[in-house]
Amino acid sequence: MTTEGWGVFRGGGEPHDVTWPEPPPWRRFGDRAVPEPAEEPFPYVIADGDRDVVNTALHLHRPLLVTGKPGTGKSTLARAVARELRLGEVLHWPVNSRTTLADGLYRYDAVGRLRDASMQRGEDAEPDIGDYLRLGALGTALLPHDKPRVLLIDELDKGDVDLPNDLLTVFEEGSYEIPELSRLKGSTEVPVRVTGSDEKVTVTDGTVGCRTFPVVVITSNGEREFPPAFLRRCVRLDIKQPSEEQLREIVAMHLGALTPEAERLITEFLDLRDNRALELATDQLLNAVHLRSTGVAMSYETLHETVLRSLDEVGA
Repeated sequence: MTTEGWGVFRGGGEPHDVTWPEPPPWRRFGDRAVPEPAEEPFPYVIADGDRDVVNTALHLHRPLLVTGKPGTGKSTLARAVARELRLGEVLHWPVNSRTTLADGLYRYDAVGRLRDASMQRGEDAEPDIGDYLRLGALGTALLPHDKPRVLLIDELDKGDVDLPNDLLTVFEEGSYEIPELSRLKGSTEVPVRVTGSDEKVTVTDGTVGCRTFPVVVITSNGEREFPPAFLRRCVRLDIKQPSEEQLREIVAMHLGALTPEAERLITEFLDLRDNRALELATDQLLNAVHLRSTGVAMSYETLHETVLRSLDEVGA
């Protein structure tokens, strides 16, 4: 394997200036991020049957539980729906083994409020409780918006075994209580912050409830099964690996018109994935096409050893 001619790192230890490589469109950040004009199509490819399942969830006002192999576009589906239906930015709630329902609803910084109160001894007013409350992604999605927000609950199967059941009541009632506010005396209206910004919304008498159920997209890699009571309240979508036609469309959407180089890589990718049973994700194909289309003189053997390496390979 050699990096001669295209490698910026030489491995010889001698410092040198380089021209930094241009990133793929999906790896640009900050002021270099590729703008997404609101009226331009979002680069997402979906099968007709899968589209019908999404519409079923929208009509039933039920969560959409999306399963499938890594890299099949489960999380991106939420952004595609939000963009096409003009529902604003996606509210993202990533789940891990320590995630609880409270994390998704709101956070209350009791310690911070106690600390600030102790520093204000002698003053008449206590610190405003609303300054120490922030609604989480789920809590923000359940606000009484004029149009529903899109909530992405990412990789629910990585969460605690009780989390799906904990979500049931919130999904059924479309509301939740903030005990720290409902315990306040009398009728109260408290401004609190929402997830993703310092914008404040008013919570009345400690209860938050939606007007229209949010568009909830829940993703799972199938690492464990969910209880029947949870599945019954969801519309289920299993996204299959993209076909050759879909792969061609995906590559063209992200990287422009297909070149002979891209066509060859699509053919090789399909052979590795379908005939040799390698565990490959679509973004690996995009990475390979990007490298070759930007003039990186990497051999196909090297591509296979790096960006087209099977995801289930030991030591991968």
